[in-house]
Amino acid sequence: MTTIDAGNPAFTAAELTAVRADFPLLGRTVRDGKPLVYLDSAATSQKPQVVLDTEVDFYEKRNAAVHRGAHALAEEATEAFERAREQVAALVGASAGEIVWVPGATAGINLVATGLQNATLGRGGAAGARFALGPGDEILITEAEHHSNLVPWQELAARTGATLRWIPVGQDGRLDLSALSAAPSGAGAPAGEVAPLINERTKVVAFAHVSNVTGAVAPVARIVAAARAVGALTVLDACQSVPHLPVDLPALEVDFAVFSGHKMLGPTGVGALYGRRELLEALPVVPTGGSMVEVVTMESTTFAPPPQKFEAGTQMVAQAVGMGAAADYLRELGMDKVAAHEAELAAELLRIAEIPGIRVIGPTTVGVLGAEAGPDAGLPDRVAAVSFVVDDVHAHDVGQVLDDQGIAVRVGHHCAQPLHRRFGIAATARASASVYTTLDEVIAFREALGGVRAFFGAE
Repeated sequence: MTTIDAGNPAFTAAELTAVRADFPLLGRTVRDGKPLVYLDSAATSQKPQVVLDTEVDFYEKRNAAVHRGAHALAEEATEAFERAREQVAALVGASAGEIVWVPGATAGINLVATGLQNATLGRGGAAGARFALGPGDEILITEAEHHSNLVPWQELAARTGATLRWIPVGQDGRLDLSALSAAPSGAGAPAGEVAPLINERTKVVAFAHVSNVTGAVAPVARIVAAARAVGALTVLDACQSVPHLPVDLPALEVDFAVFSGHKMLGPTGVGALYGRRELLEALPVVPTGGSMVEVVTMESTTFAPPPQKFEAGTQMVAQAVGMGAAADYLRELGMDKVAAHEAELAAELLRIAEIPGIRVIGPTTVGVLGAEAGPDAGLPDRVAAVSFVVDDVHAHDVGQVLDDQGIAVRVGHHCAQPLHRRFGIAATARASASVYTTLDEVIAFREALGGVRAFFGAE
């Protein structure tokens, strides 16, 4: 990869060419020799050579169980494993001790939800009591959530007796925060009126930083401030933000956050759970087993301090090392430049709305977040993930016609059935970009999409 000029707002043509050269898969052809146009990065990203080489290097030179054994391989493996934790922490502004390795973002959300359930059962002692839920308590999510940040909270509500509520989505695809919180006085709702979405009964607020369907960036600062005002925990799904925007989790003041390796140019099967240190120390353990213990007797066990406290069993060491390499790769590119590049691509992708019979689901323009966005101020207010419907043509048929031309897009409900139901549709097609996507690819996609309705005789 060539040296990136941090002074330029986006990638130069030469820089983007060099970036693409780092991704070997992008050079292949599909469907009878057609050049691949990969626009499914929101589902999973491609991997730069440095990530592939880092994993191979680990297996070839230092493969061993970490935190065990006194031999040279074990020491080197542990050093690489913990160095990767530092690399990933640096990408999101955290300290290494605030990053827990998990098999993926879904596992990270479930870890937090199950930890709260364990606290409700009395595990964790006095320190864990702060996480207990029961009848009368409320968990708040949004109508825009991926199932991974919906189903665990449904289950937690069912198991604890808490009530699940959600922030609705407006017609523009953005969260409707009109009923978010009470007046500044903190007064509850008058008799006979529905309580604000965040109120004195709210214990957890879980939401996505960026919607995987609409691409809209959530107003994190406003939601977190309202949650903190009533002492509620915040859990941020950062899967669609960490790969595409500068993210500083401590500055956002969220309590927990999750993101996946495979969406940020890293390997599959690994992700990170961020947690404020004091909360990781207090949260009851999940899961349990070897490696996360200090002293074990037949009667009881004491646990290691976080993050190891939550890392039971043999870890996904090679994948974690690869995720660390991906984090360094993104940092070297510069996340400000990544965001600027992808904002340009988002604007071009949104031009599909000019094609007769195409309807974009979500924001149709790319703006800039204002000062009220706090740490996110100045960032694009949507990312380059654009979901759409084609009149009279099913999303799966759209995807197949595009695939025949070498263009890979996502089709279906994108693990967000409630959001699709809110717009009265069963499925959408979604085109999503990443650091390696070019304007020429977006134009090729747009031109191909323009012929889909004619292909089916729908014009």
